[in-house]
Amino acid sequence: MDTPYGSAPLPVWERPEPQPRAAPVPLSRAKIAAAAIRVADAHGLDGLSVRKIAKELGVGPMRLYDYVTARSELLDLMVDAVYARIAEAGQHTEWRAALLAIVRRTRDAALDHEWFADLLGARPHLGPHALAVGESIAAALSQAPGVRSIDDLQRAVGALDAFVVGALRREITERRTARSTGTDVSAWQAALGPYLTRMLETGRYPTVARLVVDGAHLDAEETFHHNLTTILDGITAPRDRSGVPPALPRHE
Repeated sequence: MDTPYGSAPLPVWERPEPQPRAAPVPLSRAKIAAAAIRVADAHGLDGLSVRKIAKELGVGPMRLYDYVTARSELLDLMVDAVYARIAEAGQHTEWRAALLAIVRRTRDAALDHEWFADLLGARPHLGPHALAVGESIAAALSQAPGVRSIDDLQRAVGALDAFVVGALRREITERRTARSTGTDVSAWQAALGPYLTRMLETGRYPTVARLVVDGAHLDAEETFHHNLTTILDGITAPRDRSGVPPALPRHE
């Protein structure tokens, strides 16, 4: 069938819902996505299957293929359902407040749905709610004092995205490691404390020693918020015509 995409099928966002049928359990893509999210929350993406989703919904597995034709479409629907929650945070008139609210809501959503972080950082998500979040982020950054051109905006969006993806994946990886090993960060540090002390006392790692001994030991939430503020300060700082922030030295 010829479509605006040539011979490629229409994206799931542009295909109409199947006609409702006389069945004990009515279905919709939103209902399927919600059930899939519950399954992924309980079993992770590796445990996500049409059979489990159908069981959650109380229908036969084949009925789901009327609504989604591939696993990738199912993941797209799940991700956009999470973005719907994030999109609610962008209702601020001041650009910095909007960005802080969106990014913090993104972290909350990722901690509630750990599989969500596994799907960040690849190709952009293009569902309607994901696009709404992207629009809110880009619109807020475009108002920042240091963002004066489309190139500035692209770099700012990319830098913020890289921070968010990296920070969330690291935090969630640590949570998973703690669950799988039964040892949280504090217990792991305590177990390796004597070894690390001996290594630092050799004097070969003076800067690492300063970080370990004198550095602030913040929890995950404090670290995320502190680093988010630092990133925003850096990528939105006003620059001179050369593109160098005034506070930074120039290198010839």
